[in-house]
Amino acid sequence: MKIIDLRSDTITQPTEAMRLAMANAAVGDDVLGDDPTVTALEQETARVLGTQAALFLPSGTMANQVAVRTHTTPGDEVLLDANSHVYYYEAGGIAALSGVMPRCVDGHRGIFTASQLRPLLRPSDVHFPPTRLLCVENTHNRGGGSIWSFAQIQEVCQFAQTHQIARHLDGARLWNASIASGVPESEFASCFDSISVCFSKGLGAPIGSCLAGTTDFIQRARRFRKQLGGGMRQAGIVAAGALHALRFHRERLATDHSNARLLAESLQEIPGVQINPAEVETNLVRFDIEGSAPQAAQRLSQVGVLMLATGPSTLRAVTSLMVDRDDIQTAIVIAQKVLAKSCP
Repeated sequence: MKIIDLRSDTITQPTEAMRLAMANAAVGDDVLGDDPTVTALEQETARVLGTQAALFLPSGTMANQVAVRTHTTPGDEVLLDANSHVYYYEAGGIAALSGVMPRCVDGHRGIFTASQLRPLLRPSDVHFPPTRLLCVENTHNRGGGSIWSFAQIQEVCQFAQTHQIARHLDGARLWNASIASGVPESEFASCFDSISVCFSKGLGAPIGSCLAGTTDFIQRARRFRKQLGGGMRQAGIVAAGALHALRFHRERLATDHSNARLLAESLQEIPGVQINPAEVETNLVRFDIEGSAPQAAQRLSQVGVLMLATGPSTLRAVTSLMVDRDDIQTAIVIAQKVLAKSCP
């Protein structure tokens, strides 16, 4: 039985061309600054994002945590969406590693406005933590792959800049936002002081993220990467996979988006499934059922389709380069049989 894995776009396997690039990668000691493949990846990432510099890290979580640590000091406050990855999925890292206080905004599918930020600003008073950082996630994971428009990003970032608040973009799936919206990554990035991007999701590399910003910011971030255990030695082997993904896998994300829309439109026809296909903007498909999502996920897995239960009645399916159009068609047929039975 073939397994159709829709749990995440992090399950991707390296292509043969990527494996070849990794096998032949020139390597050195990255902590000492002489791994040529890591350097090439950092330079190309900075070029794509329009920043002065970039830093290679093992994961998106570490990239975000290093960014927060670099921007803040213990006791500061960070503004971010209540369902953001930095707050929801990173094991309390901002508190444990940076000693900062999160102050959450209730965005719509992860997207909020300057008017929502305004009442959250602290007065200048010794009783309150200073607000130092604003985090934006684009695309937004728990928002179902929702895309911030450039105008929405401009609005909140201009507000933050006016109030001397640094801006960080969690762009783990920024590549998806760019392909779907037609807005270049560098244009999105231009509003922020730092940007994290991930190579091991939609782009299909086995490992790696980059944090980008000014030369001074990245130099400070490099120290915190080392402090958190993210300094790697002959990292060019994995950086080669990320570099190949950056160069050759961005445009194909449009295929993932098309497959996700087909899946969403078909799920809408299943009795007991609640989904709005118009909200499926990229490669994430979140939907509710009337029954138990964990039980439905288990039943689906028994017949070869893997999805994640992300809530008591919520399932998530994610398209990636490991899933082609035929796989989606097969998954639809199986979902029609299984999910209809899962709903009372």
